[in-house]
Amino acid sequence: MVEMRANGLPLEYVVGYAEFCGLRIEVDRGVFVPRQRTEFLVRQAEALLCFGDIVVDLCCGSGAVGVALAAALGRIELYSVDIDPVAVRCASRNVTNFGGHVFEGDLYKALPHALKGHVNTLVANVPYVPTETIKLLPQEARLHEPKMALDGGEDGLDIQRRVAKEAFLWLASGGHLLIETSEMQATQTFEIFAGAGLTTKVTRDEELDATVVIGSKSSF
Repeated sequence: MVEMRANGLPLEYVVGYAEFCGLRIEVDRGVFVPRQRTEFLVRQAEALLCFGDIVVDLCCGSGAVGVALAAALGRIELYSVDIDPVAVRCASRNVTNFGGHVFEGDLYKALPHALKGHVNTLVANVPYVPTETIKLLPQEARLHEPKMALDGGEDGLDIQRRVAKEAFLWLASGGHLLIETSEMQATQTFEIFAGAGLTTKVTRDEELDATVVIGSKSSF
């Protein structure tokens, strides 16, 4: 174990799990490791959810965000999606323990068509690191986590744009889209959401260095 850690292997890969929102989330090698700051995304989504709501977790990785919401609410109808088959296998073990469903595919394309217009909350911890700054990340992330889980394109916002573009079609009336972003990107993310027809606000937790942008679909 000491040798693996010395070589920069994330501790979560060594022990096989991550602590997240008071839960033990299984994490396989090659799957994005849940970050403590993402607990802020969970708290923001939890405040908007009701028992029995339909929740979609896009770019779910290990499934940590959706699982934390299911654990907090007691019961939600959870659908988790990732394009990486390694992440999907890992998420399946975590999500199905809470009655959720996991799909492999590219964002909304993986979801059952019947969900369109009925999703109460979309949560998405999408890749938002600009391509050229990946080389500046800590060794644990840069060398061991999947690049597709980090690389958000030239300005880091490519996946955010794609998620926001279709969100209005999938959200129920009064539904919400929440995305984790960086403080530096928050203004641009706000503009992306607003341009997609969502009523938008930025929330921030200084202690966790966490930023979440929330977009809401009008209820009338």
